[in-house]
Amino acid sequence: MWMSTLIISWLLAVASATEEKKLSSHASSLADTSSNLAFNLYHNLAKEKNQENILISPVVVASSLGLVALGSRSSTASQVKTILNASALQDEHLHTGLSELLQEVSNPVARNITWKINNKLYSPSSVSFTDDFVKNSKKHYKYEHSKVNFRDKRSAISSINEWAAKSTDGKLPEVTKDMQNTDGAVMVNAMFFKPHWDEKFHHKMVDNRGFLVNPSYTLSVPMMHRTGLYGFYDDTENRLFVLNMPLAHKKSSMIFIMPYHVEPLERLEKLLTHEQLGTWTSKLKERAVAISLPKVSMEVSHDLQKHLAELGLSEAVDKSKADLSKMSGKKDLYLSNVFHASAWEWDTEGNPFDASIFGSEKLRNPKLFYADHPFIFLVKDNQTDSILFIGRLVKPKGEKMRDEL
Repeated sequence: MWMSTLIISWLLAVASATEEKKLSSHASSLADTSSNLAFNLYHNLAKEKNQENILISPVVVASSLGLVALGSRSSTASQVKTILNASALQDEHLHTGLSELLQEVSNPVARNITWKINNKLYSPSSVSFTDDFVKNSKKHYKYEHSKVNFRDKRSAISSINEWAAKSTDGKLPEVTKDMQNTDGAVMVNAMFFKPHWDEKFHHKMVDNRGFLVNPSYTLSVPMMHRTGLYGFYDDTENRLFVLNMPLAHKKSSMIFIMPYHVEPLERLEKLLTHEQLGTWTSKLKERAVAISLPKVSMEVSHDLQKHLAELGLSEAVDKSKADLSKMSGKKDLYLSNVFHASAWEWDTEGNPFDASIFGSEKLRNPKLFYADHPFIFLVKDNQTDSILFIGRLVKPKGEKMRDEL
């Protein structure tokens, strides 16, 4: 009898461990907010001239905004809550909700992804952070803290870049080459992200092909190829393809949005909203797709200071208005730089593919998704509906191809 009881208890424990964890109501509402933040921030970045590749993690940006709320008072703190659509949340629920959300979606075991997130807040050497702020920012947002002599700008930049390189195992060698303002606090996110496909590409199905940055500029890049069953939508009205590629464990997916032919991405970006993404994904149908996708390794860094200001964080980045007194005990800080930097890779790696469908009717007449020109991509969490990353690939690493004419 005791053995039966033991077996039943073990089975219940296994079932409980594998059951989908439900987020708290606070974390769920902040997941939705971070998705809206994704599109607002993306559109702001896309306006920048000479901006090529874009790569941001909205959930990491949201958690950094939480850190600002943790260290600010009065209207400076209110602005953070407004951007996060969290004015009705108590401070404690804001911080625990953001912490819970990021911890859930970045779990490398549950989602079988490589995602190293490192955060650091630098202050001028004359300013000290309060013990309470340091303790709570580590607890909720896993932020490190450091003093830097910003008067020696070259040395300060070198220190930031060395920390980012070390914390990402060399994947992100540089966050910035320069800083315009050196008299405030500097917030840094340094990340390395590598998704693992639910069905891998064969490592031998990789060759060099041309990637058309624009009609007159082509790069030679390694291109991966495979045919399988994927969510696919051909939007003939807007002349674009939408492809959904599940990542390992199917807890999240990569969504690609690509125009039919090489063109500037402005037309697609005007269409890109939270609602439009929902419309596209609702029309995805599983079918055979022959995919050719660049094997990508890129490093992208953005200073989000002015972009967050344009979204409503105007006080925290203004030396004359910022009240970050919960950080240092005085009104002696403002956010002079907000660096958000990511190293990103995707290659052939993933789970074993289902070989049983090869040669079957399921793979007959596949649609073609040939990603040899600029496209938009997202990593969407299937449990929380939050957007882990949003970006665009305009110029991958590669050698310029010579014209044969």
